[in-house]
Amino acid sequence: MELYQLETFLAVVEEKSFSRAAGRLHRTQSAVSQTINKLEEELGEKLFDRSSRDGSLTDAGHLLATYAEELHNLREKARDALRELRQLHQGKLALAANEFTVLYLLPILNRFHRMHPTIKIEVNRALANQIPGHVLRHNVEFGILSFEPEDEQLESVVFYKDDLVLVVYPGHPLARARKATIRDLGAESFVAHNVLSPYRAKVIQAFKSHRTPLHMNVELPTLESIKTFVRMGQAVALVPRIAVEEELRRGDLVDVVVSDMRFERKMRIIMRSGAPLSHAGNAFLKVCAEMATTEKGRFFYEVARKKSRSVRA
Repeated sequence: MELYQLETFLAVVEEKSFSRAAGRLHRTQSAVSQTINKLEEELGEKLFDRSSRDGSLTDAGHLLATYAEELHNLREKARDALRELRQLHQGKLALAANEFTVLYLLPILNRFHRMHPTIKIEVNRALANQIPGHVLRHNVEFGILSFEPEDEQLESVVFYKDDLVLVVYPGHPLARARKATIRDLGAESFVAHNVLSPYRAKVIQAFKSHRTPLHMNVELPTLESIKTFVRMGQAVALVPRIAVEEELRRGDLVDVVVSDMRFERKMRIIMRSGAPLSHAGNAFLKVCAEMATTEKGRFFYEVARKKSRSVRA
């Protein structure tokens, strides 16, 4: 039983005539009759009372008409839903990010939400080393990382550039100097995030190369707790600059330039290589590209892996 057969059947039911149904469907009356005959053969039931001139239905015909109308309405609803999806009136944007990297997303998501308020935005919290797996398993469409993924099935776009900054509380001696070297930090107590990352490994290696001890005596689970601990005067910390911009403006924390330690953080949007984007996903990348043009500075749109992914107009 094909959908076109049910459409033909419904046209005859509604027009109460094979000839009028044929005109409505832009087909010959013979073609309509053949379609109905084939449908009756497949079902093993007569659908119309051929002795009647007004296209009266049999009991089987009445029963089938109910289900045929439901199927027709369901198809129309599906078409309307797909149309709304294309026009970005509905849909979902699903991403995975950790506590640090989600900060870089907020300006982009703010603009995206203003442009497409009916699209649901869902950012799933995940550890950085788990995010590539979430993308590959189709749990999310995009992932946000501060390092380039190793899996060849993934491609990435750099959308933001930031740096690690050393922050101290205002009463700290380094707050007055505003500059230091790695050797100057050998006596400091550091508070760090308790999740390993490539940048943490780079910091440890930098201290080793300068033969300077790195005292990470405290590890905390969140960025807010790290900032609070530094403000209490208990330690110093290396954190992404975007995470402390407000505290630096207010003077709650002070940034110190470490002349022999500069680490740039490139934030990446990762996605499955060659996979088709959803309409919402395509719109998200368009917003990222627009941010690189209108918010010049830290926002970028640079393909870092594979070939450039074109963004539909």
